[in-house]
Parts: sequence; C-alpha cells; structure tokens
Amino acid sequence: MNKNEMLVAAIKNGTVIDHIPTDKTYQVVNLLKLEEIATPVTIGYNYLSKKLGRKGIIKVEDKFFTDEEISRLSVVAPNIVLNIIKDYEVVDKKTATTPDELRGIVKCNNPKCITNNEPMQTLFHVVDKKNGILKCHYCEMEQDIDKVELV
Repeated sequence: MNKNEMLVAAIKNGTVIDHIPTDKTYQVVNLLKLEEIATPVTIGYNYLSKKLGRKGIIKVEDKFFTDEEISRLSVVAPNIVLNIIKDYEVVDKKTATTPDELRGIVKCNNPKCITNNEPMQTLFHVVDKKNGILKCHYCEMEQDIDKVELV
C-alpha cells in the first residue's frame, strides 16, 4: 500500500494489530487492557479488507506484547497479525495462534464448575485447535471457543 494512502497515521515504534474481525476489535482492546496503557493507542474499525471483508486495526505506540498476551488474543481472533514496528519499519510479524492451554482467560460455561463457585483461576486444555474445542481442566466440560465468555 502506498504510504500516502494510509488511513491511520504511521507509528515510529510499537505494535500494529491487523486483520481483526470487525466485531472482535473491542474484545481485543479489553483483552490487552489497552485502556490502561499510557502511550497513544489508535483504534480503527470497519476498514475494507480483502481477507475479511471488513476489519479492525489497532496501533499501540511504544508497546510490544509478550507471547502470553498474544496467545490470549487467539481466543477472540485466531488469525490476527501483529506487526512489530521499529523506526517506522515492520521488523517482525507474529500471528496469534491458539496455545495448548488457556489459563485465566475464559469462563467455564458449566454453572456447577468449581471455577464458577470458588475464587480460582480457570484452566482449559485446547483439545481441537482446528475446530476451537476447549475442555475445562476441572469439570471436563467441552466448550466451543467461539461461544466462551472472557474472564
């Protein structure tokens, strides 16, 4: 893309989160706790996308996310791309991939699960990455990653 045509201003250093499904943009903001960051954050919504039709894009200045933070993103948007920017250039690209386990990220859908009745962190094993099937470590109930609620 021609830099003169960019819809959102370039950043010198930081992370550009791209290819976010439009309806998941604000979930990404919440998951990464971007409202608590002291550096500038630009949130773009409903941009045209060849891959998705419409997409969200988030630019976070002077912030580089950990692998754990990136894996959390896979819960809401498994194919988003994080572009690592240094001195206005993309120096690395990372794709959010679903880890083998999710700790303290999603709630169990089973109201009788101990995690919904005691003050404790949830733990899910990802038993089928392709179809997004999670299994609660405690009650063993399987859940669809698209239907889970974030903690």
